Amino acid sequence: MEYQIAPSMLSADFNILGEQLKALEESGCKWLHIDVMDGMFVPSISFGMPVIKSIRKNSNMYFDVHMMVEDPGRYVSDMKECGAQMLTVHAEACKHLDRVLQQIKEAGMKSGVVLNPATPLSVLDYVLDKTDMVLLMSVNPGFGGQSYLPAITGKIKELRKKLDDAGYPDIYIEVDGGVNEKTINEVLEAGANILVAGSAVFKGNVSERFKLFDGIIDAYRK
Repeated sequence: MEYQIAPSMLSADFNILGEQLKALEESGCKWLHIDVMDGMFVPSISFGMPVIKSIRKNSNMYFDVHMMVEDPGRYVSDMKECGAQMLTVHAEACKHLDRVLQQIKEAGMKSGVVLNPATPLSVLDYVLDKTDMVLLMSVNPGFGGQSYLPAITGKIKELRKKLDDAGYPDIYIEVDGGVNEKTINEVLEAGANILVAGSAVFKGNVSERFKLFDGIIDAYRK
């Protein structure tokens, strides 16, 4: 199983975005988490296709694009053209989740399902065959810098067991929200393998902060 820290670009300093992304990549960062917000599904508005396309030109990182938008199926082909490699969509935002996941796969990307803290795992029951990753929100989506919700630890464990029992042990579990020095081991031990870290990485020297968390996660790679 692959283990990665995926710094969330939403927490970057956009005045020096290029510099920070370059520093991350030079520090060994493999994944970049990109939050797309529309001001409808969540209150905030972040960035869209032009920004993603622009940074794709100068980055070899794996683009993990998190669609916090209403009706995300509208943008599947656009995100592919911009360079997204993993496209995760909220079950709560899709009228026809199965169809959207099929669109993503047909476009040549990996597909992910995102579940908000209060959304039950049963939503996944009939789409696991089209799912490469499940992203569990450990905060309510829309804003960075929130504290980890302790109840999500049990949800991670339940999801890992559900995937193993259903015959899908290779589906990734990603966790987004409140991952820091205090929570990272708890999340990893519960069964997650892709960890989104926003302010924990970008509020400080990004190279040093990334290496700190990558060093912690490295113990789980062995």
